[in-house]
Amino acid sequence: MSNIPETGRTPRVQIRLIIIQVLVFSLLLTLGGRLWYLQIRNGQEYTDEAKNNHVQQVVQPAVRGSILDARGVPLADNETRLVVSASRTKLMRMKDDGKGVLTRLAGVLGMKPKEVMDKVRLCDSKTPQPCWNGSPYQPIPVTDEATTQQALQIRERAEDFPGITAEPTAVRRYAAPGKANTAQVLGYLSPVTDEEIEKAKDTDSPFLRSDQVGRSGIERTYDKALRGKAGVTRYEVDNLGRVIGEAERDEAQAGANLVTSIDARVQAVAEYELNGAMKAARLEHDRNTNENYKADAGAVVVMENKTGRIVSMASQPTYDPNAWVGGISGKDYTRLTTKGSNYPLLNRAIQGQAAPGSIFKVISSTAAVNAGYPFDGNYPCPSSYSVGGQVFKNFESKGYGSISLGRALEVSCDTVFYGLAHREWLKDGGTSPKKRTNDWFYKTAHQFGLGKETGIDLPNEVSGRVPDRQWKQSFWEANKDGWCRQGKKNGGYVEKIAYENCLEGNRMRAGDSVNYSIGQGDTLVTPIQMATIYAAIANGGTLYNPTIGKAVISPDGKSVEQIKPRSHGKLPMDARTRSQIDKALAGVTTVGSAAWRFGGWPQDKIPMHAKTGTAEVYGKQTTSWFVSYTQDYTIIMTIAQGGTGSGASGPAVRKIYEAMYGLDEEGNQDLKKALLPAPRTALPKIEKDGSIDAPKIEPYRPKKKESPDGNQQLAGPPAWRD
Repeated sequence: MSNIPETGRTPRVQIRLIIIQVLVFSLLLTLGGRLWYLQIRNGQEYTDEAKNNHVQQVVQPAVRGSILDARGVPLADNETRLVVSASRTKLMRMKDDGKGVLTRLAGVLGMKPKEVMDKVRLCDSKTPQPCWNGSPYQPIPVTDEATTQQALQIRERAEDFPGITAEPTAVRRYAAPGKANTAQVLGYLSPVTDEEIEKAKDTDSPFLRSDQVGRSGIERTYDKALRGKAGVTRYEVDNLGRVIGEAERDEAQAGANLVTSIDARVQAVAEYELNGAMKAARLEHDRNTNENYKADAGAVVVMENKTGRIVSMASQPTYDPNAWVGGISGKDYTRLTTKGSNYPLLNRAIQGQAAPGSIFKVISSTAAVNAGYPFDGNYPCPSSYSVGGQVFKNFESKGYGSISLGRALEVSCDTVFYGLAHREWLKDGGTSPKKRTNDWFYKTAHQFGLGKETGIDLPNEVSGRVPDRQWKQSFWEANKDGWCRQGKKNGGYVEKIAYENCLEGNRMRAGDSVNYSIGQGDTLVTPIQMATIYAAIANGGTLYNPTIGKAVISPDGKSVEQIKPRSHGKLPMDARTRSQIDKALAGVTTVGSAAWRFGGWPQDKIPMHAKTGTAEVYGKQTTSWFVSYTQDYTIIMTIAQGGTGSGASGPAVRKIYEAMYGLDEEGNQDLKKALLPAPRTALPKIEKDGSIDAPKIEPYRPKKKESPDGNQQLAGPPAWRD
């Protein structure tokens, strides 16, 4: 025990306590001062710096799914290319807006500086192609055809090319197997726009700035399934761009594969024969215009009768969809979109509208039966028919006496249908129509599906036109003022017609109904509409929605979503009428207007049915139509300004059938050579790794029948020409 008194220890303890208190207070004061310095005096500065610590996204584009034909042959897939891209945002920060960098880049790529600069400018209503219509914040591809040497130069001299990247990238490829172009069916891609990104922001399939989207064809229809989902890795970085850490990662999901009903081999044949038919038509003389046929556009469709699936669809003129990959050039864009090119981007199978001519007569025959006229009755077929002083002639002014509706279809007698349509027009009240008109011929056309879309799984299908009373009225209301102004002028024939239209252009005249009955006048149809109708006659009466997509299959092949055939109605005829029309259409190829094109055809093994059509077009040469069907398939071909139906289109349609069924010109069948003797039902197998064991396709090489002097025989006897 210490001897120090209690009173002696107290002052020292107190001093120590005071010193400790001072030290603690000093530390607190220092800490408080530091906090004030950081939060009050320099608070804004540190807040600004903190804001510069943000999240950067690195996008890994999803591999777009392949588009396959019915056997698994790729029609559109992807290939790895060296893509050189420019960051427009980085270029715009430079004093010269990046012109120096782009000029150096042009030198490396072997391009002109202006060509490179045009590619990175933004599109607007005044800027012609080439330009960039995607997001300005997305790297803009300058070329997807860079060589390894060019890519190395750009990467090794990075200081000379700020904002420029050269990376291997998966790029869309339109393979054209066996030279099957399939352009208008497939469509093409282009970059997503800011407007599309904003619009899809809250949907289950939002866009990223790096996305390419389908703009036409099945690339557009099935874009969501094909596109997949891009992968995004989010990094937290500081204001110097240094990575602080990884915030989040979403793995890329490859797009699904689309199996179509297209058979690439048949597609190649159809494209070849359509092109050949147009070339052959240009060698034929049009006696009406005293010059050769122009044959400037055409289309062909091959359809399965019992499903509505499209085996082949081709349109002329055509184009190479690869021109759009990596950004289209100004030269290519002009070539595809100007009037002089005759608009190859149009799919004339679904967008080409024309008067159908005599292939319309199956509708008129049905209308007559539904109106009470017996199919096997006797109807006069004179060489001409007069209505109110106007004479309507048979083709080549030939008469056949008194014949049935079936025979009228076989020989394509116009005057039989003129008489029936005129009689019904009179029954409906003529120019003073009854309150409730029957309008059998117009009503039946609507029941056949004309005047509306077929529902095909392609965008921008047009509906055609049935010029009934309602259409006449609306057309008159839209044009009345112009007709009246023109009619007031003291002019000639044109002004007189305008004045008549001003007064009574909404009336259904006798001439309108007579012309309409043979598919002329203001009637407009598309090839796909007429293919659907004839396929329905072949299958027993079901109008199927034409479809190209057959199944959507996941990248690993595990998930399969079948696209089943759908119907939009039945033909307005009973089984007996259908059978009678079917028999008459068979007669067209044996004793009728197409018989001269089907000599030697094995009718007992593969019954052939057909209808020819030659439609007159004001101010142009006639449109050639040929529609036909067997038990399995319907084929329709049309050639604008191509002449007659059997003359221009008939031979090409026969050659497509011969390739599909493995027939030679004498009608002998070799199933080993047959491309598609029966509709295909099985789907191609896709392995877990995404590979497909697809068969190779050789280009179509038809055997040419030659005359003794070595010239290809293009034209046949002139006797049967509808």
